Amino acid sequence: MKVALKRVYEPPAAGDGTRILVDRLWPRGLTKEKAHVDLWLKEVAPSTELRRWFGHDPARWAEFQRRYHDELKANPDAVAELKAAIGARPATLVYGARDEEHNDAVVLADWLATSAGS
Repeated sequence: MKVALKRVYEPPAAGDGTRILVDRLWPRGLTKEKAHVDLWLKEVAPSTELRRWFGHDPARWAEFQRRYHDELKANPDAVAELKAAIGARPATLVYGARDEEHNDAVVLADWLATSAGS
C-alpha cells in the first residue's frame, strides 16, 4: 500500500486523492476549510505520551519508530480503519510537523508499505 505524504500546511493538489490527517492534534492556525482534510484519524497517531517524549528530536528517531510500531501493533482497529479509508485509490497522509523526515506520517507510511503493516 503506497501513500503520499504532505504537510497539511501545503496547498492541496488534485493528485492528493483522499487527504487523511494522521496527527492527534489539529494543526495550529489552520481552519478546516484551508486544511482540505477528508478524514482525521487521530486514533492512529502516536499516543500523547510518545509524542511528548519524542518532541521531534532526531536523536530519538530510531526509538520513536520502535515505540510507535509497538503502538500500531496494539491498535489494529485504527490501522484497519486507515487501510479501509485508503482502499485502492490515491491517498495522502497529511501531518503538521515541520520536519518532513522525522514525523509520525513517515513511520505510518512505511508501516503500511511493509509486511508489518499488512
